Amino acid sequence: METLYLAIVLAPLLGAIVAGLFGRQVGRVGAHSVTTAGVALSFVLSLVVFWYHAMAGGAIHNETVYTWLVSDGIRFEIGFLVDNLTAMMMLVVTFVSLMVHVYTIGYMRDDPGYQRFFALISLFTFSMLMLVMANNFLQLFFGWEAVGLVSYLLIGFWFKRPSAIYANMKAFIVNRVGDFAFVLGIGAVVFHTASLDYMEVFAQADTMADATISILPGSEWSLLTVACILLFIGAMAKSAQVPLHVWLPDSMEGPTPISALIHAATMVTAGIFMVARVSPLYEYSVVALSFILIIGAITAFFMGLIGLVQNDIKRVVAYSTLSQLGYMTVALGASAYAAGIFHLTTHAFFKALLFLAAGSVIMALHHEQDMRRMGGLRKYMPITYVTALIGSLALIGFPGFSGFFSKDGIIEAVHMSSIPGASLAYVLILAGVFVTALYTFRMFFMVFHGEERFRQASGMDHGHGGHEDDHGHGHGHGGTPQESPWVVTVPLILLAIPSVLAGYFVGPLLFGDFFAEALYVDESRDVLAMLGEGYHGVLGHMVHGVMMPPFWLAMAGLGTAWFVYMKRPDLAQRARDTLPWAYNILDRKYGFDEFNDAVFAGGARRLGEWLWRFGDTLLIDTVIVNGSARAVGWVSGRLRLGQTGYLYHYAFAMIIGLLVLILAFAL
Repeated sequence: METLYLAIVLAPLLGAIVAGLFGRQVGRVGAHSVTTAGVALSFVLSLVVFWYHAMAGGAIHNETVYTWLVSDGIRFEIGFLVDNLTAMMMLVVTFVSLMVHVYTIGYMRDDPGYQRFFALISLFTFSMLMLVMANNFLQLFFGWEAVGLVSYLLIGFWFKRPSAIYANMKAFIVNRVGDFAFVLGIGAVVFHTASLDYMEVFAQADTMADATISILPGSEWSLLTVACILLFIGAMAKSAQVPLHVWLPDSMEGPTPISALIHAATMVTAGIFMVARVSPLYEYSVVALSFILIIGAITAFFMGLIGLVQNDIKRVVAYSTLSQLGYMTVALGASAYAAGIFHLTTHAFFKALLFLAAGSVIMALHHEQDMRRMGGLRKYMPITYVTALIGSLALIGFPGFSGFFSKDGIIEAVHMSSIPGASLAYVLILAGVFVTALYTFRMFFMVFHGEERFRQASGMDHGHGGHEDDHGHGHGHGGTPQESPWVVTVPLILLAIPSVLAGYFVGPLLFGDFFAEALYVDESRDVLAMLGEGYHGVLGHMVHGVMMPPFWLAMAGLGTAWFVYMKRPDLAQRARDTLPWAYNILDRKYGFDEFNDAVFAGGARRLGEWLWRFGDTLLIDTVIVNGSARAVGWVSGRLRLGQTGYLYHYAFAMIIGLLVLILAFAL
């Protein structure tokens, strides 16, 4: 099996190397062929692994591939831990990545960086696979940093555009903040356990819970709580939780395929997976769980509200991702790890579907992204329309679609949780259901229904529209929109299938023993087990769901969106005029960007300017460099006066020196 696991990881890496280093030699067809084939091979082998572990009951694989070094008894190794959790993540990552690879063939066909883009998305897949298959914190950290690096390169793929450079630098810096805490968390774990291996660390979780650490004089903190919170701060940046969420909306500066890959299956899911993987540690710290629960609930509700005022189609979907990541985080905080991973899985399918459908619309409108310049596309793009509808219904949790099963599981789990903060979290995520339905179908109706605004003469403020014109496409619509080519529509159709069907595995995934050996939950907090006592099959689950508040809130949000944006579009403008302060707060994204620019970025620039003026110009240039030169010149100038070149002057100096020595010894 080890050879099989190596093939899954190395196939995308090989494709990335060929396309990246030999792109000119193999050409465009060669680049997309070798990378797509590599990811396709990984997907097929991941299917085999999933069948072996999930269906055939195969034993957990936990082996070291090789040892890098041993230092003071701590082993730095590369190895694989493959259980049901890993097998599911491998399947999700490779499937979504394969769909993105195929989609990219059509979407990026005119881009001059075609080979480079395929090399990077294939490298992205390799990095994420290394992360999810790791059996130790060293390899986890390698994959963690690798996905961060590749995301930096992909967000700034169009590097000639200042906004793209700003966005990728923002993502890089924010993630470095989280990664600093993440490294400290790993260091705290190694400090106590003297090991990087998951199983060895988990075996010492109870002793870590009893250990304390003095951070401030006179105060003792639980070592395990500190380590868990530090690890989660790393996850806050990677999985875009408040306040380290600010990079994710700006990642829309990258091409749409990478938006789908980042938001659906790779980078942002890394933090969710990490917390679930180290659940044996988190279960010993209620403080850490409560912290996670509250942060996730705040993100889920308040980031969803921002989606209501966005006009860029990709940014609406981006803020939806932020909100849904909040739901996953809430599940982790409620000890419902399986519910968080289940929602991660279903979300990967329907969110990738929505991003790629948005990209299909953008292509049809010659890379226009402003929803105010869309409308009436249903009859021109039937495949995109139907698949986008499926993705939208899955996102809002409509009965029968995957999101219904996964999101309802989270909400009910939080409702039953006794973790401090669970009551507040329940209210926020319940209200978030209405918000999700409202912004989702606001987008859907504005894009596919109503009047055909794309035919109107330009002159409207584009907002964030029209960003993706760097590969030969102008803003002018130049004719009737047409359905996208098959390389775009086939991935949409294939993603629409699990967006509907994935939820029907709710029984074994949430209430069964699918994750029994991969996730650890304290029996006193096992809310999913409590929910499972009332589970009576998929049909019974659906019947129960339509009688619960989340369903009616979702329908209220859908109905409100239909009435406001289809029947009375003037109401949206009236609401904006009536509550300008509320609109302004949401439009400014609660001021996070302004605060960061003024305090952190601006403060860093001011500090750098001060250091330049005082340290570099005054201290180094004036005092040290130029000052030392002037001092040497002054001293040498004085010493030079004694160098006359006359022999009797030197003899006289020697006599004076000799007399001084004699007097010194005589006295």
